[in-house]
Amino acid sequence: MGPGPSDVSPRVLNALARPTLGHLDPQFIGLMDEVGDLMRYVFRTKNTLTMPISAPGSAGMEACFANLVEPNDKVIVCINGVFGGRMKENVIRCGGVAVEVVSPWGTQTSPEALEAALKQHPDTKIVAFVHAETSTGVRNDAETLCRIAKQHNCLTIVDTVTSLAGVQLEVDDWQIDATYSGSQKCLSCVPGISPVSFSDAAVNVIQNRKTPVQSWFLDMNLIVGYWGKGAKRAYHHTAPVNSLYAIHESLLMVHQEGLENAWQRHAAHHQKLVNGLESLGLSFAVSQDYRLPQLNVVNIPDGVDDAAVRSELLRRFGLEIGAGLGEFAGKVWRIGLMGSTCTEKNVQHCIAALDAVLNN
Repeated sequence: MGPGPSDVSPRVLNALARPTLGHLDPQFIGLMDEVGDLMRYVFRTKNTLTMPISAPGSAGMEACFANLVEPNDKVIVCINGVFGGRMKENVIRCGGVAVEVVSPWGTQTSPEALEAALKQHPDTKIVAFVHAETSTGVRNDAETLCRIAKQHNCLTIVDTVTSLAGVQLEVDDWQIDATYSGSQKCLSCVPGISPVSFSDAAVNVIQNRKTPVQSWFLDMNLIVGYWGKGAKRAYHHTAPVNSLYAIHESLLMVHQEGLENAWQRHAAHHQKLVNGLESLGLSFAVSQDYRLPQLNVVNIPDGVDDAAVRSELLRRFGLEIGAGLGEFAGKVWRIGLMGSTCTEKNVQHCIAALDAVLNN
């Protein structure tokens, strides 16, 4: 019950064990098409270029920036946690100019601050931000931030690693141009796959770059020849076939549950966790107005040894919760309720285990 990876469903583990096909086998190509369709379902998009990157979410992040940012491009990066900071690093490594909009940890990115930055920097090409900041448990207002970006004719890059299939995400309706996620959070798959999606506007920018994409492996101009629709595929790399079996099964499980039902399940069990933890005298670091249901950031009580409690939870109860990162290191615990982990049984187990360790 940490910030990821989440528990993996037995269905997904069984999928991993299926016989490995060649990555250009007609059967596997059919599965690739299904994966693309299922990813469009969970992203709420019709984007043709929606596919899994054969690497973790960090590679999905790099794919978005490496394909859209050219030298001297100006990118406004909204930072209110660790992962916004990583976005900034990507801009710099692509040769772009990063303009920071910084908000305090544990709070949302300020739409007013973004608006002011865009007025100050009218030559901005891209606005980038994290939808669900895993380091703080904050849900940024993606719809509003994207609307402001579009009013200034900017593309948007949005980190949805922890939000996908856990909270409402509307790639098309919110006009998100490039987004990346991870297999190991609310999709409850094994780590190592990054779903990405690019709008037609983003694809147009990629196809009309003045300079080559700095990464050969992540160049969408090349990958699209492998992941495009149709039976004829151009060889690009050897896909992680069994991991793609697994992500297919994970996406199928979300589709069978219903995406809105998955969002509701995360919200309902989150509230049960809130009630239980507050009954133990624990408090949350983030306002309920923009708190993530799937990643709960809890203040460590005064005088309590962070590492000792987490060690006892693991030793006595087989329960893992996450430590704080960055400014929150030593100050909070991060409790995940993601995907298959998000059950009433796990909520009750977490509350009882913390009660035993803290109060007995």
